[in-house]
Amino acid sequence: MARPEKIRLGDMLIQQSLLTPDQLTNALAEQKATGRKLGRIIVDTGLVTEEAISKALARQLQAEFVDLKTFTPNPELVKLLPEAQARRFRAIVLKRVSDKLLVGFADPTDLMVFDEVNRLLKGDIDLAVVTESELLAALDRFYRRTEEISALSKELQQDLGDAGAELGDILGLSAGQEDAPVVKLLQSVFDEALRSRASDIHIEPMEKMLRIRFRIDGVMRVQNEADVKIATALTLRLKLMSGLDISEKRLPQDGRFVVKLRHAPIDVRISTMPTQYGESTVMRLLNQGTGLLSLEKLNMPPRILERVKAAIHRPSGILLVTGPTGSGKTTTLYAALNDLNSPEKKIITVEDPVEYRLPGLNQVQVHEKIDLTFSRVLRTALRQDPDIVLVGEMRDQETAEIGMRAAMTGHLVLSTLHTNDAMTTPIRLLDMGVPRYMVALSVNMVLAQRLLRVVCENCSEPKPLTPAEHEWLRYELHDRVDEHKYMVGRGCARCNNTGYQGRTGVYEMLEMTNSVVEATNQGDPNAFIEAARAEMAGNTLRRDAVRLVLAGRTTVDEAMRISNQMES
Repeated sequence: MARPEKIRLGDMLIQQSLLTPDQLTNALAEQKATGRKLGRIIVDTGLVTEEAISKALARQLQAEFVDLKTFTPNPELVKLLPEAQARRFRAIVLKRVSDKLLVGFADPTDLMVFDEVNRLLKGDIDLAVVTESELLAALDRFYRRTEEISALSKELQQDLGDAGAELGDILGLSAGQEDAPVVKLLQSVFDEALRSRASDIHIEPMEKMLRIRFRIDGVMRVQNEADVKIATALTLRLKLMSGLDISEKRLPQDGRFVVKLRHAPIDVRISTMPTQYGESTVMRLLNQGTGLLSLEKLNMPPRILERVKAAIHRPSGILLVTGPTGSGKTTTLYAALNDLNSPEKKIITVEDPVEYRLPGLNQVQVHEKIDLTFSRVLRTALRQDPDIVLVGEMRDQETAEIGMRAAMTGHLVLSTLHTNDAMTTPIRLLDMGVPRYMVALSVNMVLAQRLLRVVCENCSEPKPLTPAEHEWLRYELHDRVDEHKYMVGRGCARCNNTGYQGRTGVYEMLEMTNSVVEATNQGDPNAFIEAARAEMAGNTLRRDAVRLVLAGRTTVDEAMRISNQMES
């Protein structure tokens, strides 16, 4: 294909009836005022979709439009263009056609970019059009840092074995030591974790190797293995970054620090623990640049969403969100706070740690070492005249009782509790020693939840049920199991061959209605369970998981994987 001709985007969109002259005039005015690209303004204002613009450009240039959601480029060819240039020029090598390379461009109208990519690839190229968002996602997948991490690990190992090397230089202790081996290695690990959507990084010394694992979508995956000799240097550097005691190797330590990745601050919580072969280090990554979700985007069933919104807009009482660690409880509570946040309301949060920053809130970090405990901060918070209080977790009887009293005296309280389901939560509070009348009078609603992995849309396909899956589904669907189609992901580059990409919530809800409150006051656990079961009417976590299975959002295997946690 010859060098493309210069195209005026606005005129082309009008010519293809995708934009009106008035819409173009308004977009051009905004471009003049803000300096942003015209195409980005048109997409962001919802006038034309990104895909529609790319297809229009392809038609105008008589070029191929390549949908990177369904097309998988050749990884070897992709790397013919260095990552820095691929991102700078918004280009990706897709495949070889005869003696030419087919290259996808997000902006095929930029002739200078076309010429530069042609020069870098040292030969004639054919042009294809791709959307920018899909291009960037593809670059994230293909330019993974696994090889770079391995190379940096070996470099660090060599430096540690060099008798003339200064430990301070290796660890990057001096100003301007960004090129120190351990600094570059950790930067690559953090960058790869962010690209992989990892929530946690595990650095684990074993007998003969150092293992680096990421937790992605709730599942652990080995990212890299290196010589165990570099483990101490990595741990020392991380301790220095988080202000921990580098001389203490016998006791666990906890800390935190902030790293900047892709111009966004990432809050890192670090925990070290002595093990047989060295200190195991686990880091939880909290992306402060990620926008908060609204309640409407949490995938709650309509009935539960309606009742939750009603519960959080009551003037007093407690909403408890329950589930194991990593089940999305904090995300749900902050979605509720996002809905409630306004200048007319005083909101105080008591957390360990503060996981999200939300303007307008008074957020307090618990610090056990200086006796700044949940109960102490909560007592003080109630003297600050709040309307709404979020308690990160009701860990003990004292904290629970203070929260209950606050709810009974006109405050709305949001909190979490570690229980398996909704109906056993009030019983758990009683077991903690909270008086029965407090539970009955203060708790408005219990919301239990889990996170299920979502089938990758790019490689989703139907799959027959196994006998075990068929039997599991009969519990909810009875004789209607064979009436539905069940999806799995076969695995592709987009989902790292796992068949899953992302997670979504499943929920169940128990409202403390009059009948449930009366059963609570009776003091008979069996009577309470019966009343709670009648109130929930079978709308359990398991049933909500089956809802996602039938919608093709998750697999039967994934629903079964956590079914032992969901049995009510």
